[in-house]
Amino acid sequence: MPPTVLAVFGPTGVGKTALAIALADRLRAAGDDPVAVSADALQVYAGLEVLTGVATPEEQARLEHRLVSFVPVDARFSVAEHARLAHAEIDALLAADRTPIVVGGTGLYLRAALTELKLRPPAPDEVRARWTEALAREGAPALHAELRRRAPWAAERVAPTDAHRIVRLLELDDLGELEPPGDDGPNQLWTADTRHPTRLLGVTMDREALYARIDARVDAMVAAGAIDEVRAAHAAGASETARKALGFEDLLRGDVDAMKRRTRNYAKRQLTWMRKLAGVELVDLTDRSPEEAAAELLSELPSRPR
Repeated sequence: MPPTVLAVFGPTGVGKTALAIALADRLRAAGDDPVAVSADALQVYAGLEVLTGVATPEEQARLEHRLVSFVPVDARFSVAEHARLAHAEIDALLAADRTPIVVGGTGLYLRAALTELKLRPPAPDEVRARWTEALAREGAPALHAELRRRAPWAAERVAPTDAHRIVRLLELDDLGELEPPGDDGPNQLWTADTRHPTRLLGVTMDREALYARIDARVDAMVAAGAIDEVRAAHAAGASETARKALGFEDLLRGDVDAMKRRTRNYAKRQLTWMRKLAGVELVDLTDRSPEEAAAELLSELPSRPR
């Protein structure tokens, strides 16, 4: 039987890497040779491994992880670039009769890895320059008000302080590419039309248990040197996209509690998004180990010729 793509999605701190490794162990026992392919927007950056929760060297020794730690911290990186690389990795693994385990907590990057994502065009230099100058002159709240005048539904989905997204949405409006909700375009959260047969596993956990894990995870990151990591990245000229790593600005200020709050809020949004995915199999890790969950998920896995 040809391999099927396994996609492991879930909020930060829920145990995605541990489940991926447990799945890989069972796949190997059945004669497979799986590889993890990251679908995380920030784990691509070399030098931010602690902050972004990249699998540790010990974990990567148990399961190879691709598309992590390969982009310089001062470089920009886009979902279009990730889609191209992820498609190449997944296609090559399937052609070699190996199972890709796509792992991530960034919804857009998960969709980019698994589907044919329709990407909006980049703005011409003159359009980008005009809005960048307006941002510097008027500030993000004023541009948010302009976006609200043009497309109220779009303004509702972005914070008045999120300058990068506001500018991008105004650029798209200028280009006639700002599509309202319900259109079958880039604004669509998810499509079940994946490029290859895929099992989408949504990892979840009791909310209070998850929040406790997140707080402990942040403390562990700080103990492992996340603050020094962020300071080094800042000194190296971290790009605008690299600085979007959860907790980057908080730890740059030394505000660990703010990072915990921000991470809990992000996890809540991830859970909400995950439950809207068509065809998702929810995997609750509240009261069972990743190994127990993997055994149940792959209980009917046939042995493959070695």
